This record gives sequence, C-alpha cells and structure tokens, in this order.
Amino acid sequence: MSQVVSAGTTRRVAETPVRSHSLRRTLRPILMLGGIAVVAVGAGLYWLTGGRVVSIDDAYVRAAKEVIATDVSGLVAEVPVREGQRVAKGDVLLRLDSRQFQIALAGARANLNGMVSTLEAMKLDHQRMLRDAQVKAAQVEADQASYERYANLVKSGGVTRADYDTARFLLAADRQGLEALKVQAGVQLARLGGSPNVDVTTMADYLQAKARVDEAQRQLDHTVIYAPFAGIATQVDSVQPGMYLAAATAAFGLVSTERLWIEANPKETELTHVKPGDPVDVVVDTYPSHVWKGRVESISPNSGSEFSVLPAQNTSGNWVKVVQRIPVRILVERDKADPELRTGMSVTADIDTGHHRTLRDLLP
Repeated sequence: MSQVVSAGTTRRVAETPVRSHSLRRTLRPILMLGGIAVVAVGAGLYWLTGGRVVSIDDAYVRAAKEVIATDVSGLVAEVPVREGQRVAKGDVLLRLDSRQFQIALAGARANLNGMVSTLEAMKLDHQRMLRDAQVKAAQVEADQASYERYANLVKSGGVTRADYDTARFLLAADRQGLEALKVQAGVQLARLGGSPNVDVTTMADYLQAKARVDEAQRQLDHTVIYAPFAGIATQVDSVQPGMYLAAATAAFGLVSTERLWIEANPKETELTHVKPGDPVDVVVDTYPSHVWKGRVESISPNSGSEFSVLPAQNTSGNWVKVVQRIPVRILVERDKADPELRTGMSVTADIDTGHHRTLRDLLP
C-alpha cells in the first residue's frame, strides 16, 4: 500500500509543474495584451481630457512706465520726491527755476499789448487818410473851377498865359496828390484785412503776438512736472537741485502701481484655441503659494521677431523654420490684500481655453 500511495503522490507532484507552465503560457499573452490595452486606453483618455489648459512660463509682469522729462531747459529748483516714493496722479515731481520764463512771458504780454495799440492806431490812421483824401478832393474841385475860369479869360486877354499855366499845373498836381492819398488809404485798408472796422483780435499780427504769449505761458507751465498717473518714483537721485536739465533729457522714472498686466509669450502652436476673454490662473515666482485670477485681454497681431532690429531673412537659401512666439496680454484681478507685483517679475500663466479634444482632431 505504501508503494501505491507513493507512486500517486509522485505523479501529482510531476503534474503540478506542467499545469503551472501551461497556465503561465496562457496568461502571458493575455497580460501583455491587457497591459497594452490599459496603456492605450489611459493614453487616449489623457489625450481627450488634455489640451484644455495652456501653460506658459515665458511670462512677466509689465507696468506702464513714464520717463519724467520736460521740453524746456533750465536749472532744477526742487525735487520734492524721493527714491521709491509712492505718488498720486497730479503730484509735483520736479520744478525748474521759472524766473527766465516769467520774464519771457511778461515780454510777450507787453508785445501783445503794444500790437493791439498799433493795430488800433492803424484803424485811426486809415480814417485820417480818408479825411485827407476828402480835403484833397475839395482842393481839386477848387482847382478845376479856377482852371476853367482862367481858360475862358486867357482867350480874351483877361489873364496872362502864365496865370493860366499855373492854374493848369496846380490842378494836375492836386489830382495826382488825391490819387496818392487814395492809394495810401487802400494800402492801409489792406493791412486791416479789407475792413476799416475790423476786430484787431482777429488780425494776423495780433494772433502772432498772442501765439508768442501762449508759447511763453506753455514753457512757464512746463517748468513744473506733474505725475501723469499714480506710481512709484525711481532713479530720482540722478537729478539734484541746481543742476542744469536740458530739454527732453530724462530726469527719472515713474512706474505705475495701477496699470499692470502680464505679458506672456507662448509658442504659436499653443495659441490654437486661445482667445480674448479666456480665464487665466497666474502664479508669480516670487509668491509661489498665491494665485491671481485674470483673463486674456488681447493677442498680438504679430510675433515678437517682426519688430526686431535684425528680422529673420526667410528668403535666404539656408532658411530654417523656427517656432515663433506671439505676445499675449493678460489682465490680472488684484486685491488690496494681494502681495505687491513689480514689473519684470517672472510668471507662470495657465490659460483655460475651454476646448475639449475629440476624435475629429486626429483627422488631417
């Protein structure tokens, strides 16, 4: 009996490795195909659910900047701001010595008043010329009467030939004098613009003098520079009282604290579904735990290389295609409790395009 049991046990032990080997041979292709199927399904699901958010790390904080300068030259009288000071719109940033401009304005105003007097005198002078012409016309009439009387008397010998010639020459001379007075009156009337009662404030000479007054006033006004917007003054120490500041020379800078935005530079291949109005999550490298909300304001009509100093020469024989970057402007919603954003900070912007991929996207 013991031998029989021993033999059966031996057969069962021998059959076990055979069955295990057969099972492994059966499961191996199933597992391999199943693994490939799982990976394919997972990849397909990832592809279908992906592509909605475009993440851009080539992005920076930008702000409106102003180079403080003026178009008049002069000595710096006062710089009432300091480096890093916050200023409100309309605050005084810089004053030039205004004395020379006040003197110029006073001279221009005096010239304007003198011009008004001169133009009014021209109107009165025109009236005088007209009266002189009237007096000369009466003289010509008298001369005409004397000439006609002498002409009748010289035939009968009532006057001498010399008296007759004198009357004739006097009449001719007074006629010429009358014509000269009429010409002078006409010239003066032309200077008055053709109207003897013209308003002198509409005449060219007055307007020129008034323009000089306005220019002098403008230059005086520009001796004081006001903040065009709320911001932070920077590089203020480059200007000190007493130094000469030439016209159009940069004094210092002003960076806006209100007009800020994000300038992102995604690849052109990432802009397929990006459009103005898309929501954006913004993370600044300086504050990695804080997320700002924003939206796409605009997409540039050109790539960044279009306005470069040395644009690409795509017509050359060694042309190489390079993926371009298109600037995108993003407006950021800010709250008083948010950390301070400074221009130039690096940003990561995630744009939610709202696009869901479909199998049609695989078709050419």
